Amino acid sequence: MTVLAPPIADILDRLAKLHPKLIDLSLDRMTGALSRLGDPHLALPPVIHVAGTNGKGSTSAFARALLEASGRTVHVYTSPHLVKFNERFRLGALGGGKLVDDETLADILLEVERVNAGQAITQFEITTIAGLMLFARHPADAVILEVGMGGRFDATNVVPRPTVSVITPVSIDHAEFLGDTIGKIAGEKAGILKRGRPAVIARQEPEAMAVIEAAADATRSRLSVSGLDWFARLENGRFVYQDEDGLVDAPPPRLPGAHQVENAGTAIAAVKTAGFALDEAAIARGLQTVTWPARLQRLTGAVAQALPTGAEVWLDGGHNPGGGEVLSAAIAAMQARQPRPLVMIAGMISTKDPRGFLNFFRPFAPKLLAVPFAYPAALSADALAVAARDIGLDARAMPSLDAALAAVTTEPGALPPRVLLTGSLYLAGEVLKQDGWTPS
Repeated sequence: MTVLAPPIADILDRLAKLHPKLIDLSLDRMTGALSRLGDPHLALPPVIHVAGTNGKGSTSAFARALLEASGRTVHVYTSPHLVKFNERFRLGALGGGKLVDDETLADILLEVERVNAGQAITQFEITTIAGLMLFARHPADAVILEVGMGGRFDATNVVPRPTVSVITPVSIDHAEFLGDTIGKIAGEKAGILKRGRPAVIARQEPEAMAVIEAAADATRSRLSVSGLDWFARLENGRFVYQDEDGLVDAPPPRLPGAHQVENAGTAIAAVKTAGFALDEAAIARGLQTVTWPARLQRLTGAVAQALPTGAEVWLDGGHNPGGGEVLSAAIAAMQARQPRPLVMIAGMISTKDPRGFLNFFRPFAPKLLAVPFAYPAALSADALAVAARDIGLDARAMPSLDAALAAVTTEPGALPPRVLLTGSLYLAGEVLKQDGWTPS
């Protein structure tokens, strides 16, 4: 459940009533409101603009860690939040940025509300405007601006000349808004490319890459592409990054999963393309200090303690087929090192593709416990269990997260289970709150 300070909750409740009945695909509301507020989006520090289906949050986290490890101050705008609304806004500071405090955020939201003067506006537009105002008014060396959904008509796409645009791997998600093919979705993501500005592109499906290259040709954007212009890989237990400047040999990223190697490489390429020098020591520090909750996060608090002794507990907010693919690969690596019975505790939003996500976990023959969570569009536990059984998983619906945790057992003669809580970042937020995690 989201934690909101009373003034912030009241303001957001009032602004939520202004949500337009029909979403028009344009940035007119954004540019109009920003104009009345003095165009803060034109007064930002250098912007690293990050779009993609999967990995954009992790890539943003790596970019922040790398910049801070090299002594820079960094603002970060990201979504959604997990436990506290303030997580969306991180203000740069020497020694590491801090989440915006309640008073500062409430003041900015009140200003947005006053200038908006009752006109139709979405919550994401409101929060994006607030972030742009905060970042324009507080000095920093860089801004990392994460796209919410899509790219072309995303509220963050009002920034006219980002220092670098970034596109992380594209896969199927938000098909009702972005299109039902990789190519269509890639076209929306490529909408963040700006005329004459450089862009860093992570590994893509060929269909997505062709669309991105065509968009780059149209905008005369210089692409720096994974596997062509730069390379990131694990080699003998070390992280290796190579580009035209040479080779970096560093400890592996702190974030687990082979997919994080690509995200780390994308972030290094983005920071360097943005013009920030990175030496090998800064890269090593950044890879080891990066944090990004609910992405293969090992839990040790109250949730873990509610499970059988010795159970290994992981939390990941993955929720689309692309996320299922990389998450299942990470689980496969864990199972190869030490096989354990796998139990999945999952909840998903009704607009997602549960079969497409869960299908990647079939080789592990997991027991799946479907749970409800407090989100208006959450899929019922019964419906999720049916979808899981449709693809051959052993699944049942549970009335609550607590009931699911209580249902996990260690089979006689077997190792304690490996438990994966997954399917939604909104569910992940509830899990983190129950586990005792505090955003900072």
